[in-house]
Amino acid sequence: MNLYRSPMPAAADAPVERLNAEPVNSAQVRKPLYEKRKKIFPKRAEGRFRQFKWLVMAITLGIYYLTPWIRWDRGPHAPDQAVLIDLASRRFYVFFIEIWPQEFFFVAGLLVMAGFGLFLVTSAVGRAWCGYTCPQTVWVGLFLVVERFIEGDRNARMKLDAAPWTLSKLRKRVTKHVIWLAIAVATGGAWIFYFADAPALLSSFLHFDAPPVAYITVAILTFTTYTLGGLLREQVCTYMCPWPRIQAAMLDENSLVVTYNDWRGEPRGRHAKKAAAAGAVQGDCVDCNACVAVCPMGIDIRDGLQMECITCALCIDACDSVMDKVGHERGLISYATLADYSANMALATDNGTKPIDPRRVRKPEGGFSSAVKHFDWRVIFRGRTLLYFTVWALVGLGLIYGLLARDRLELNVLHDRNPQFVVESDGAVRNGYQIKLLNMIPEPRVIRVSIEGLPEATMKMMGQEGEARVFLIPVQPDKVTNARIFVTLPKAAIGIAADGFSLVAEDEASHERDVYKARFNIPEVVQ
Repeated sequence: MNLYRSPMPAAADAPVERLNAEPVNSAQVRKPLYEKRKKIFPKRAEGRFRQFKWLVMAITLGIYYLTPWIRWDRGPHAPDQAVLIDLASRRFYVFFIEIWPQEFFFVAGLLVMAGFGLFLVTSAVGRAWCGYTCPQTVWVGLFLVVERFIEGDRNARMKLDAAPWTLSKLRKRVTKHVIWLAIAVATGGAWIFYFADAPALLSSFLHFDAPPVAYITVAILTFTTYTLGGLLREQVCTYMCPWPRIQAAMLDENSLVVTYNDWRGEPRGRHAKKAAAAGAVQGDCVDCNACVAVCPMGIDIRDGLQMECITCALCIDACDSVMDKVGHERGLISYATLADYSANMALATDNGTKPIDPRRVRKPEGGFSSAVKHFDWRVIFRGRTLLYFTVWALVGLGLIYGLLARDRLELNVLHDRNPQFVVESDGAVRNGYQIKLLNMIPEPRVIRVSIEGLPEATMKMMGQEGEARVFLIPVQPDKVTNARIFVTLPKAAIGIAADGFSLVAEDEASHERDVYKARFNIPEVVQ
């Protein structure tokens, strides 16, 4: 796949505005950690990556805010909220899936999948998570939309920030922060709806009847969203987030990252025709600083790959628009691999023996030389990414198999400890057991509890008449039903007690069953 356009008519001296934008942190000169923050006023970018970010923002915010309001019919005995973390009942509902506490390994499996998915994406396309889907990125983008709408684009915001306080400035700042707080409150409010029935909780919340923990949670998330998304912004990614320091281990020479292709951009200059007339070498970069002005992290991508870069690709959109104006091919800043960049740099520098000369990467009649490396999508399918994808897929398939194969009936048995057995007047020995039947479906059903083994033994259940080897126990939907049983073994059959027996719980309608291997205790004298 070629990321560059075909050559356009030369217009290298077309007027291009040079923006007064300096990076807040340079790859050559690192600022002190505790230096006072320099405000960043990102300029609005236009282009395909900006449009993709709009799409991702709409999808992610829509999922977050709307999911608690989606209904899912599970019958009359279960909640109808599609996604619900029911802490009181210790349930986790996700559409048709219901997770019980003892099945938390499903959640652990999802976390493992998320981790390997992040490794896979980073290995293939760099910090795409940071640039498009990270909550910090999404909410900062939303806050910037509000800021631009109220205060204007970059120059207007810079002018307003430097201006003395007036009623107009106060009105704009108050309006902006009030809207930010409203977004932050909505963020915290949406979160609590995942833990209770959303309509009922909203009503009680507005009438101040909700549990105190709901108000505390909203207050904490309001504070963190407003502070991290509105006030700290890029500082969270630079100083608080560990991923910029970890992601380097996930990258290799074939990972796609946002790259300034200085093999065609250097030396920079604004007057190509004058440079050509003077016999000077000049690259495609017109040093307009557009890439710096649009960067939400306030860095200059021309300094090379940096820890602060979240690969949002807005600098690509800004640079492409400038290349269109001056008549050069797009892709001066582009997604590129280190392998392709190094090969093209070797071509432009004659294997590193000479300064960059962009003429070495072009044909005499214009256009790029056939030796120039362009991105090939097949490089994504390499050993590392295939390994990550394989692990990710295997974990996912394991979770799916576990969901499809799991039983919704569980039997737990606890042997009486005091006394461990009772010797009856006729010499028979009786053991007591506490059983728990867990019905993990939202429907009532009748469970058949029986004994397997010890053919002479009989069972008596408290609350039911007579002795037998089989009892029917009605169980409630999504409930644990407790029962107490006594197993009696005649004196003549005590010799086979060491074999033990099994308690079997079975739903004859669905053929689900669970078996518990039980021990039968007898006096040591008899043994």
